[in-house]
This record gives sequence, C-alpha cells and structure tokens, in this order.
Amino acid sequence: MNFDGIWTPVVTPFAGDNSIQFDVLGKVIDTLIDQGVHGLIIGGTTGEYYALSKDDRKRVFDYVADHAKGRIPLMAGINATTTEESLELGQYAKASGFDALLVAAPYYCQPTQEELLAHIRAVDDALDLPIMLYNFPDRTGVPMSLELIQALRDRPNIQAIKESTGSVERLHALATEFSGQLQLSCGMDDQVLEYFVWGARSWVCGASNFLAPEHVALHRACVIEKDFVAGRELAARLLPMLNLLEQGGKFCQYIKYGCEVAGLSVGPAHRPLLPLDEAEKAAFQRTYEALIAHRS
Repeated sequence: MNFDGIWTPVVTPFAGDNSIQFDVLGKVIDTLIDQGVHGLIIGGTTGEYYALSKDDRKRVFDYVADHAKGRIPLMAGINATTTEESLELGQYAKASGFDALLVAAPYYCQPTQEELLAHIRAVDDALDLPIMLYNFPDRTGVPMSLELIQALRDRPNIQAIKESTGSVERLHALATEFSGQLQLSCGMDDQVLEYFVWGARSWVCGASNFLAPEHVALHRACVIEKDFVAGRELAARLLPMLNLLEQGGKFCQYIKYGCEVAGLSVGPAHRPLLPLDEAEKAAFQRTYEALIAHRS
C-alpha cells in the first residue's frame, strides 16, 4: 500500500452529553476530502479512541466506511489494552471496508519487546492488511525498539511506521537502516521538515483537521516538487502552531478548538480533559490568525 501524503487522524465530535455527533463527523470528513488530504485515520489519538466504548468505536468505523464510500483510503486505529480486543476491532474494521491498520503498543500493561512482537505478529496473522506501526512511547509507555522492527522484516504487511518519539537519532536510523523495509511517516509535527529532508513521504498530523490546506501544501512542496526552500518557508509559517500543539500539554483540546475556530463545531475533548481557558484560547487564536493570513 502507498502511505504517501497527508493522513489526518480524524477527531471524534462529541455533544455535551458525550454522545457522538455523526452528522458533524460527516462534515469533517467531507471537508478533509475537499481540501485534498490523502488518507483518513479513524481511531487514532486525536480521535480519542481511549474514551470510546468498543461498540462506539465500531459504530464510528461503520459510519466512516459508509460515508467515505471509497473516496479516500481509510486506516483503522485498533489499539487496546489486550491483543484480543485489538483483533476484534481490526476484524470489524476490515469487514467494514478499511484499507489498512494503525498498530501501536497496547497501553498501560507495558508489554516487553518480546510480548509486543508477539502482539504485532498476532495482528498480522489474523487480519492480513497493510499495517502502519505507531511508535509513541510517551503515550503507550513502551517503545518499539529497532531490534523489534528488525524482527518484523519477514512481514510484508508491515509497511510503514509513524514515528513519534521526537528523537532525531531514531529518525536517522529509520531513514537509513530501514528505508527498504518501512515507509517512514512523520509523527512529530514540529520536526516535519526534518522528516521530509530525510526522505519521509507521509505525515500523520492532527492539526490537518483544521489546517489541511497548509499541510497539503507543505507535503507538495517537499515531497512532490522537492522544493525545500519553499518547504522551509511553509514549515516556518506552521511552526508556531505546531509548537503550541506539541508543547502545550493539551493536544486534543487545541485540535478540537482549532476545528471550532475553523467553522467545524466538534465539541469538547472527553473528560478528564478539560476545555482550554480564555488565555489559552486567545493565544491559539492569535497563532491561528497569523497563520491563515498567508492563505491566498
């Protein structure tokens, strides 16, 4: 599978009672497709999968697969605390029509590298779909070591990795030692230019929920046109926003507020996450307005 392009981990719109607003989700999907993103991820961190029941996650899979109707590639995030639940979610997503899977380390239980390897192999054996690994130890508590990735060389379905450690050393290793094994996807937004310089052709980016045109333009400049002077200019415009999201400690809240500012009322982040305060909203608004002032 070709994982090139801008992959948006789609927000889950909530009403005040925490019910899912499927009509709003449809508007978000339509807007992203119209703005030229290359793929959608359902059930990622930005989608707050951890706050949804298993049945609600399945309902979202069904809705998105039906609403997108083959218009855009779909990747299902199937992370859970057990292998069995990940397999159940993956089987459901596959039956619904998803094209690929996003596979992270099961969170909280903190498996060893041997146990994590067995988990990934079990997912691959059972589901037989293209897989993007998701290495985000700050969230899951467990890294995907380079030795683990090496041990997956015999698995043709394991085709890409979203790297979210922030380690430039890891970026270099993945771009050089594993370039023939895995497609590299940027998962650390404030390092996106570095990823593109080192050959990444994919970016999984939460802020594309509300800034898709800027993300698509940066990908086009760096990956399609190989114009890194223009790419650096575009990245410099985006960087204040990306820094705010990555370093502010309130990633999901900022993404959802960004959608609201952009005209998509996706509701609040699920508790225990609390809304932004007025000072945080004002800082976000200033950063957003300075960024979109460059739109033609």
